[in-house]
Amino acid sequence: MSAVVWTAVGSLAAWVWLLLGQGFFWRTDLRLPPRREPDTWPSVCIVVPARDEAAVLPQSLPSLLAQDYPGQAEVFLVDDGSSDGTGQLALDLARRHGGLPLTVGSPGEPPAGWTGKLWAVRHGIALARAREPEFLLLTDADIAHDPDSLRELVAAAHTGGFDLVSQMARLRVESVWERLVVPAFVYFFAQLYPFRWIAVRGGRTAAAAGGCVLLRTEAAERARIPDAIRHAVIDDVALARAVKGSGGHIWLGLAERVDSVRPYPRLHDLWRMVSRSAYAQLRHSPLLLAGTVLGLALVYLVPPVTLVVGLVAGSGAAAAAGGLAWLVMTATYVPMLRYYRQPLWLAPLLPGTAFLYLLMTVDSAVQHYRGRGAAWKGRTYARPDTALDER
Repeated sequence: MSAVVWTAVGSLAAWVWLLLGQGFFWRTDLRLPPRREPDTWPSVCIVVPARDEAAVLPQSLPSLLAQDYPGQAEVFLVDDGSSDGTGQLALDLARRHGGLPLTVGSPGEPPAGWTGKLWAVRHGIALARAREPEFLLLTDADIAHDPDSLRELVAAAHTGGFDLVSQMARLRVESVWERLVVPAFVYFFAQLYPFRWIAVRGGRTAAAAGGCVLLRTEAAERARIPDAIRHAVIDDVALARAVKGSGGHIWLGLAERVDSVRPYPRLHDLWRMVSRSAYAQLRHSPLLLAGTVLGLALVYLVPPVTLVVGLVAGSGAAAAAGGLAWLVMTATYVPMLRYYRQPLWLAPLLPGTAFLYLLMTVDSAVQHYRGRGAAWKGRTYARPDTALDER
């Protein structure tokens, strides 16, 4: 039993460190920082890359067109080779709802070395450049914004002197699988990229949430966005690294006025969302994959296993260490469940959810070595690159 005891103690030590030494990642009180309205509101161009988004566009695009923004603002939706009439639907919605001006463009198929989304973003930024905006709002086609969302984002950037302000949109949580997987997705993201560390000038931690990124045009030009990250499958993290690496001040927190309307009703849908880019996050490294699997097992699977083994074998030390580690894990997950307005009895189930994520990560690596790479909406990127490659 000594090996079991020491393994349980190691897991407990890991959780004590995560609780206190990982930027208090488990706290969910980091919302838009204090802000005041500027005397003169800067101009903003909203860029929306969209590929086969007809199902969600009626819920998201009208919310952008209806932004209550005191300054000049305009929406540029880039139809990325859709086959479902996304571009025409956008124009129809604009005629029906009115609001901010809408321009629909199409860049054609991306050239070699570009992901489809970033090629669309490049086209949208090029269209917006003629307006000489001070800010760009990069937002996905499945993201709905409250009427004051843009106003609050700009006020936060103005007050804090931020070059990039990003909010992690509140994802849809309605189906059984969404309840089990989605809050954990944000929890794991915050554990990997503690939000409090992201805003530290000169710090190494950088991340953004691609569904809602307000970016100073000057900072985008300085960081060569999106050309410098054209290969990136995990484009939001790559974008934040590029901006911070070029001297920019960035901020990321949880959203109050920004929501994703995309449904993930089945486990298969959520599995695809995670596995398509998980191995890219590990830079396609077998060593990082092995380390991740072992780390997930030690941190999330060992506590319940050693608790049960300790109880069955009569080892009070193993049971106590495993049970206490599981208790700490459960407690750190409670704030995220509250943020998502989910029942707290889901918190002790986090080890099972972590095991699902472990399997998704392994599957992502398997698909990569089968030559399928990161596949999304009919395109496959055999060797996506999340690093900043050229300066």
